[in-house]
Amino acid sequence: MPRRYLTTPIYYVNDRPHIGHLYTTVVADALARFHRFLGEDVRFLTGTDEHGQKIEKVARAEGTTPQAVADRNAPTFQRLWKRFEVGNDDFIRTTEARHRRGVEALIARLDAAGDLYVASHEGWYCVGCEAFYPEKDLLDGRCPTHGTAAEWQKEENVFFRLSRYADRLLSLYEKGVDGRPFVYPETRLNEVRSFVASGLKDLSVSRTSIQWGIPFPSRPGHVVYVWLDALTNYLTALGFGSGDEGLVARYWPSGDGRGDVRAVHLVGKDILRFHAVYWPAFLMSAGVPVPSQVVSHGWWLRDQMKMSKSVGNVVRPDDLVESFGVDALRWHLLAEMAFGQDASFSDESFLARYNADLANGLGNTLSRVVRMAADAFGGKTPSERCDDNEVMRAAAKAASDWRRAFESYRLQEAADAIRALVTAIDGYLTAREPWKLVKAEGATPALHRIHHNALEGLRVAAVLLWPIAPAASAEVLRRIGCAAPEAGPREGDLEWGRIPLGAPLVPAPPLFPRADAKAYFAAHDAHKETPVTDQPKPGATPDGVAPSAPSAPSAQSANSPAGAAPAAPAAGVPAAAAAAAPPSAPSETPSTSPSAPAATSAEGGARITIEEFFRTDLRVAEVIAAEKVERSKKLMKLRVRIGEEERTLVAGIATAYSPEQLVGRKVVVVANLAPARLMGIESNGMVLAASLPGTGEPSLLAVDPSVPSGTKVK
Repeated sequence: MPRRYLTTPIYYVNDRPHIGHLYTTVVADALARFHRFLGEDVRFLTGTDEHGQKIEKVARAEGTTPQAVADRNAPTFQRLWKRFEVGNDDFIRTTEARHRRGVEALIARLDAAGDLYVASHEGWYCVGCEAFYPEKDLLDGRCPTHGTAAEWQKEENVFFRLSRYADRLLSLYEKGVDGRPFVYPETRLNEVRSFVASGLKDLSVSRTSIQWGIPFPSRPGHVVYVWLDALTNYLTALGFGSGDEGLVARYWPSGDGRGDVRAVHLVGKDILRFHAVYWPAFLMSAGVPVPSQVVSHGWWLRDQMKMSKSVGNVVRPDDLVESFGVDALRWHLLAEMAFGQDASFSDESFLARYNADLANGLGNTLSRVVRMAADAFGGKTPSERCDDNEVMRAAAKAASDWRRAFESYRLQEAADAIRALVTAIDGYLTAREPWKLVKAEGATPALHRIHHNALEGLRVAAVLLWPIAPAASAEVLRRIGCAAPEAGPREGDLEWGRIPLGAPLVPAPPLFPRADAKAYFAAHDAHKETPVTDQPKPGATPDGVAPSAPSAPSAQSANSPAGAAPAAPAAGVPAAAAAAAPPSAPSETPSTSPSAPAATSAEGGARITIEEFFRTDLRVAEVIAAEKVERSKKLMKLRVRIGEEERTLVAGIATAYSPEQLVGRKVVVVANLAPARLMGIESNGMVLAASLPGTGEPSLLAVDPSVPSGTKVK
């Protein structure tokens, strides 16, 4: 059986977790779940880095001890990971005795190899990075990562002969490990190769100017450099130096290619050098095989800068989790960032993706499918299967794309595969029109097969969703009559036709109620960090994140009786975004108002603010019927679907388009203008079109057919 050892960096305990910490950990958890899905033996490690100057400074400022700071903040990470259903097998703290023993054992090996010596050292030091920088790498005397002023420090240190390992490191980068590149992606590998090729200097691995750290063996007055200390956690958590190294033998590569064992470190690009240069050099010196791969992701940016407490631009998960639930944030983090590249975080982008992917996408499709099947078959799943249809082929393609994406760390593409399958299910229903078939013919075998295919497609989508959003995955399965495996689904669950026949369908409120952006921003200051206090708010978990809230009782859902309060979600289901919406807003249909007919754009108009722009609600709509307006040459009457809602619009496009050209087309509409009557018809939306130069003929904005109706345009 293949064995996989997946690790995150260990996080500094000088402050509480933020979105950057959460991203790395959720990515590692998704990868661990994927490999468990394949039936592999997985060990997943995370933890906290509790030594060094940063913790010492925080303690001094608070008038307490570094250990007290560590003991206060380390459990915050543990509780938050549990809240986000992170399934780590171990949590290492560098103040633990097992870690100290392992560090001492590694240093003994470095010393025995003749790679340690004492010398004086001075240079520019960044406290945030806990690292020295050559002057040429500083930006106006400031750290290139944190932007804080570097400090000139001079002291006597123990040095590691890093320069001795330059050739072996370059060979490692060239050959990789077991046929795979040692650093991924390639751009990061090139950065590391260039750094080493430009020449390596020996590395200071002790400090005398600080006291908070592991005492350096046989060097009184010295403490172990925080990065030599921290990096060793990947081995100490397996029992290295303890006398019982069974886990080392099981999960750490042997170095000779025997057995299918891979150790993968997942890190941010700012700490790549430590993991891809210093760490393998330490291991080479100690006679320990190097890990299989160092996988480096980009930064989450806020105001075009890396999130950092020292910069003061961090985003906490508290408000988003309170309003939208854990899985909504897990989905956004993995679907929004192209792995390896930087991504900007904003509440606006979060809400847009939430509504498009989860509320109008998965949530809407789930509600439609369950409601129609329950109505047709007395509250149960169909009693006939179908093994040759478009949804089955779409599911097979989605599963193949999803697997390839996970295997190459392209998690954004894995989310795309799930989204494509949901879109295919929605399109299949639109084309088959089972609501018309049941009225005309009743519960025919054909109707059974149509609903079987839609439900089975959703079952496959739920299986694919599990590594990314496990609670939502389990809830989708529950609602369509399937039992979610306690240990999570396995590869065999992707086989077509596993949905039970005649099983009860579970009526429930919207899985992801649609969010009203205006109401959310009215209730939250989107431009300021919400502090995470030491004392949890009433009803909150100890890490300051409030538990998932049920839908607001006054919010009427698209699949609940008018005026009836939706039932509370099942345990583990993401929080209802309806809580952020005004009481009159439907929780699963776009919160739109009727509007005037189409208008052409104007040039040279007055500029507007971004706040004014965001008051315009632009949505993707699908044209489901079209006819020319009598006694008018220009006007076309359109029936469009915006998410679950249907409405009539009148647009001046009849001179350029026939009704046949419009039906099935995706268009962009302004959805929150006041209604207007044209030729006796009430128009409830504005279709956006360009006015062609010279002729003035309208040209509709093009929308990719795969974009779900109801998706917000911004």
